Amino acid sequence: MSAAIQPAGEKPFILIVEDSLTQAVFLRRILEKAGYEVVLAGNGAEALDLLELRLPLLIISDVMMPVMDGYTFCQRTKASDKFCGVPFMLLTSLSDPADIFKGLESGADFYSIKPYDGAVLLERVRNILNSGSGQYATNAQSGIDVSYAGQKYCISAGRTQILDLLLATFENIVRKNNELIEANSRLSEALEANKTLRGLIPICGYCKKIRDDQGYWNQVETFVAKHSAAQFSHGICPTCFDKQIKTLGLKNNKADNKAEPVPA
Repeated sequence: MSAAIQPAGEKPFILIVEDSLTQAVFLRRILEKAGYEVVLAGNGAEALDLLELRLPLLIISDVMMPVMDGYTFCQRTKASDKFCGVPFMLLTSLSDPADIFKGLESGADFYSIKPYDGAVLLERVRNILNSGSGQYATNAQSGIDVSYAGQKYCISAGRTQILDLLLATFENIVRKNNELIEANSRLSEALEANKTLRGLIPICGYCKKIRDDQGYWNQVETFVAKHSAAQFSHGICPTCFDKQIKTLGLKNNKADNKAEPVPA
């Protein structure tokens, strides 16, 4: 088993494997700002070539990538006597139970849920590097065969790896729950705003304008449009029609709905 040894005076070296250039650059900036040296690879095959040149103190890899995905790359790394001692973190969405089995089967040491918080991920990186890399060798025990949804998995992960995945899964559940709470809060606020139309509405007894919460007087159409999704189609009622006819000096012929001039 080999693990990277950081020479004195050099920045800690981290390998990021991510096919999305935007996300790779974002993560690299976070780590470089914290004082780490970062090298990028676009897929697992490229990363294996880089490992032959230099061993990092930590590998952070996405899951879904072309050529060689993160699961396969992790399995290849952990199966190698030269690379297996390097701690390996998978970036995964854990959107499906199969992701959990694939992660355990790959032998990853750590997991971070996507989308991740930059500060939280940075803190995890620091904790991993401070704990040393000697404990991240491949589990020597024979794997346990597990079947799920018609697919078989061979799980050889140790207790520490399983615990980290369980914590990551719990973290994902908490985050999703918080997002749901926030969404429900926004929905409640929107419903509360619409209830204004059912409450006491101050309206002028002469011009029929409505006063809003800021003290401004609005036309009925403007006020309703601000507080609901209602739209208006303007017309004229019979009473107002008769008034307008008289104002214009016309006579309303109700028999054929024609307006005729009023005799002088």
